[in-house]
Amino acid sequence: MSLAPNFADRMMAALVARNSRLCVGLDPRAADLPQEAWPSPSTSFSPVDAVRKFCGDILDATAPFAAVVKLQAAFFEALGPEGMSVFFDIAAAARKLGLITIADVKRSDIGSTAEAYAHAYLSSSTARDAYDAITVNAYFGFDSVAPFALAAKEGGQGIFIVVRSSNPSAHEIQDLHLIDSRLVHEAVAELVRDWGHDLVGDSGYSSIGAVAGATAPHHLASLRVLMPEQPLLVPGYGAQGAGPQDVVAAFDENSLGAVVNSSRGIMYAYRAPAYADRFSAADYADAAAAAARDTRDAINEALRVKNID
Repeated sequence: MSLAPNFADRMMAALVARNSRLCVGLDPRAADLPQEAWPSPSTSFSPVDAVRKFCGDILDATAPFAAVVKLQAAFFEALGPEGMSVFFDIAAAARKLGLITIADVKRSDIGSTAEAYAHAYLSSSTARDAYDAITVNAYFGFDSVAPFALAAKEGGQGIFIVVRSSNPSAHEIQDLHLIDSRLVHEAVAELVRDWGHDLVGDSGYSSIGAVAGATAPHHLASLRVLMPEQPLLVPGYGAQGAGPQDVVAAFDENSLGAVVNSSRGIMYAYRAPAYADRFSAADYADAAAAAARDTRDAINEALRVKNID
């Protein structure tokens, strides 16, 4: 698939065209899938088949309300080579639906190992045909980022570097104070800003973005200031506790510059109190569609963006 020269330009265009800032996360743990997603009793027991069906159904149901889809590679990797085949197939299907696709792999290393990871997840023909961006860790410093940045530049893809994650224990390391009074994640943000400066497109955003969680909205606000050119991938919405107002600070004055990820809150919406009275387990895809639409609308309303449909 031919890609536009700058990933961020492509992502911002998708946000506008689809009038959505929603990223639907696909984290398909086989044990959590509803029975209706499993093969019928007359077929062999296959977690891979169940994951393929479930993710395909969720993708088709939520695509009208999202701009981006993020596939968490770990849950597909756990199913072995067949699981990774599903991973690439679902990512390619999302592309065909007009969605920006992110592979959540959080790879990192140095030297030839980092180069191999960059080839596998960005430069290979399989990767280029399946998704637009990946997530990366930067604990090793620029040595670990450079191969990914180069591969992304050459392929018209993007990378999202983890700056401040959304998990409860993130503060144990990421919020530590450095000797110059900065927090660790603030120092990382400044590095990401510098690393991405040469990859800024016409949209004003770089192909090197950042992961910045919504569960600490005061940090999210400061990170938007520290990284004005970085597109932000914002996890933590929904099941992790963040709501519409918590994500507002991630966006610029045009309500662009970020996408908000919701995974469990959409995938398993049929279990949530807000939807359980309307949808059964058999209606898991319809429930996901309703949750995706509600999430998109809630974020747009918080940003004072008019919902069209």
